[in-house]
Amino acid sequence: MSRVSKPYEIVERALGLSTADGCVVIADENSSANLRWAGNALTTNGVTRGRTLTVIATVDGAQGTASGVVSRSAVTADDLEPLVRAAEAAARGAGPAEDAQPLVSGVPASPDFTEAPAETGADVFAGFAPSLGDAFARARAGGRELYGFANHEMTSTYVGTSTGLRLRHDQPNGTLELNAKSPDRSRSAWAGRSTRDFKDVDPAALDAELAQRLRWAERRIELPAGRYETLLPPTAVADLLIYQLWSATGRDAAEGRTVFSKPGGGTRIGETLSGLPLNLRSDPHAPGLESAPFVIAHTSGDGGSVFDNGLPLAPTDWVKDGRLEHLTTTRHSAGLTGLPVAPAIDNLVLDAGGERSLEEMVAATSGRALLLTCMWYIREVDPATLLLTGLTRDGVYLVEDGEVVGEVNNFRFNESPVDLLSRATEAGRTEKTLPREWGDWFTRAAMPALRIPDFNMSSVSLGV
Repeated sequence: MSRVSKPYEIVERALGLSTADGCVVIADENSSANLRWAGNALTTNGVTRGRTLTVIATVDGAQGTASGVVSRSAVTADDLEPLVRAAEAAARGAGPAEDAQPLVSGVPASPDFTEAPAETGADVFAGFAPSLGDAFARARAGGRELYGFANHEMTSTYVGTSTGLRLRHDQPNGTLELNAKSPDRSRSAWAGRSTRDFKDVDPAALDAELAQRLRWAERRIELPAGRYETLLPPTAVADLLIYQLWSATGRDAAEGRTVFSKPGGGTRIGETLSGLPLNLRSDPHAPGLESAPFVIAHTSGDGGSVFDNGLPLAPTDWVKDGRLEHLTTTRHSAGLTGLPVAPAIDNLVLDAGGERSLEEMVAATSGRALLLTCMWYIREVDPATLLLTGLTRDGVYLVEDGEVVGEVNNFRFNESPVDLLSRATEAGRTEKTLPREWGDWFTRAAMPALRIPDFNMSSVSLGV
């Protein structure tokens, strides 16, 4: 098998080599292109290609079905059969898999299964790079320095199974992070965007946004820890609700281990979580946020099962009109809990019909409030309440009677996203956003800004 072998041929050959009772083969073909810059000048750029092959073998025994999973990159012709045999050996050496289910069957084949993988390259930045250069010139003239990076990936995933599935999905994924600093490094501001193709990213608009924040930071105001009315921008809302989604597994809730567990047994499905008409949903076909329309599971865990590979995904409401509607389940955990099958989907949208932009929400603020830029170093404190702690970063600003009057110190916060939804008094306009903390793992999100009347800034932080 040469390095240029077609992915579908690799999948077919691996399935043909399998002697297990069941087999799933996943071939991931990845290409990426990136730009990096510092001090208003490009520093590096590059293009990479890669291939990863995952073989999942299932073996039926007297005690039940076991699974073995082996993944390797840069697989050669000589490596393919040993890889299949290693997965089979892992399955035979394992105990029965708790999540064992019949492999998925009966899903129509993808019409492009036998076609070459999609690829990205430096040309994805053809329109973006000149605009970035113009932003460098404006920043230099304005006495600020721009740092950051742009990355674009294309992953073509081919899934084949011994039950006849032949599925393929192409996933583009682009991220941009831009940081502006004053020449003496005393002031810093950050902005990020997610994109499928870099055609909807405007470096000039981002530079103007960062320039304004640096001007706000010319006045420094020290504030103590406490509870403050706080405007959470879409990126911060995304970070909090992505973690909530990751924690919203049906089995853990049914077994009494999470914030979604009902006292006395069962889950909180059907309960009202917010007085606002919030809708939190995932949809593999959401415009601009498209993701795989079927399950792709390289391993089994709380949020997925290798036995579910190829299972079709449908739009799912997690919260509807403020009421908890679904928790994530595999076929196995759905059977254990009596909940409907609701696999995780690789995007997340929150809306409540709001029409105001973040800037309009700032202008509508009466009295004093804080405006965050983003969060980082988010960690779980208590799963029973989903209490999270983390730090603010790259700019917290003081709003007084509708105007930003200066930058304040950073804080450590302690809050539960579930509790925040119950206390939110306003949701703005939903827009695509890039989560700052989880952007390496989850980029397809659309969120509104939220107004929280009493956000808990638990201590002052020395972070930047």
